[in-house]
Amino acid sequence: MRVNTIINLALLLLFCSFNGNNNPPVSVIGNTISDFSLANTNGQFTSLSDYKKAKGFIIVFTCNHCPFAKLYPKRLIALSNSYQPLGIPLIAINSMDTISYEEETPYEMLRKAKVEKFNFAYLSDASQKVGKAFGAIRTPQVFVLWKENNKWVIKYSGAIDDNGQHPEKATPFVRNAVEELLRNKAVSTPETPSIGCRIAYSY
Repeated sequence: MRVNTIINLALLLLFCSFNGNNNPPVSVIGNTISDFSLANTNGQFTSLSDYKKAKGFIIVFTCNHCPFAKLYPKRLIALSNSYQPLGIPLIAINSMDTISYEEETPYEMLRKAKVEKFNFAYLSDASQKVGKAFGAIRTPQVFVLWKENNKWVIKYSGAIDDNGQHPEKATPFVRNAVEELLRNKAVSTPETPSIGCRIAYSY
């Protein structure tokens, strides 16, 4: 059983990684993010400025079809439950090309949000401009923003945790980063590799 699990995970990672080049990502820690407005699955448009009392944000680039992203909905819901009441909303963004991937259309996003019972905004980045602004390269990939001098600054970039198949064994990178920021501490691990399906940008 353990051998099969290892083989399946290896195949999953190979599938997710085989799309685009493998150049090392450029660090985005300390970059500022401008406000944006994207279509939500609720039929409205959502912006960072809609959250008047936000101290920060957990921004998750994800999608419907990626096998690795499919492992994380419950963990995203748990993060939202933990930090939305503390002024750190979670927002999911889908920057995948809907022409290449029919599973990523707004209709399919709405269906997924209902089936998975998302308790957070799930936004469609049809132009891919927001994904590019963040420097998002894979799904899922998280950026923790924090408010400094009325600007949104990236304090963490990378994976949600380090164990997609076994959350009980995972190191919770995002949760650790948010907890440190809430205690006015620097994020001790500001960057981690994100493992998942590459976002195909049409440059």
